[in-house]
Amino acid sequence: MHSEINVGEAHQQQTAGAIYLDVRSVPEFEQGHPAGAYNVPLLHMDARTHQKMPNPDFLEVVRANFTPETRFVIGCQSGVRSAQACLVLAQAGYRHVVNVAGGFGGSMRAPGWRQCGLPVATAAEPSRSYDELRAKAAAGNR
Repeated sequence: MHSEINVGEAHQQQTAGAIYLDVRSVPEFEQGHPAGAYNVPLLHMDARTHQKMPNPDFLEVVRANFTPETRFVIGCQSGVRSAQACLVLAQAGYRHVVNVAGGFGGSMRAPGWRQCGLPVATAAEPSRSYDELRAKAAAGNR
């Protein structure tokens, strides 16, 4: 079982050194995300069907870039995908995972990061984009 925090608490934990892991798709992340966030999508948009499909590399990419001791705050658009990601990571041995209620865009239960006026970026910081994180995972598997 994972715990859940609001976006203000997530920002405080991120400021104190926790990793904000944004599990939204790459296009969603590129449209705006919490400043300093890392992007590893739990789901990808299938170009043919326009349906969200599981990212088969999710766990591999996380493992290649973060140790099981990493302190994560995990967010998505509203808090649903990030709750799923928390379960996946907890089952894989990550002990410090918390879900961000409301995520980036907010939900019926909680306001989102953007609504609360917290720092937002549209460009990923170096080594925090999914392409860069995935490349590191691929290099480690050679």
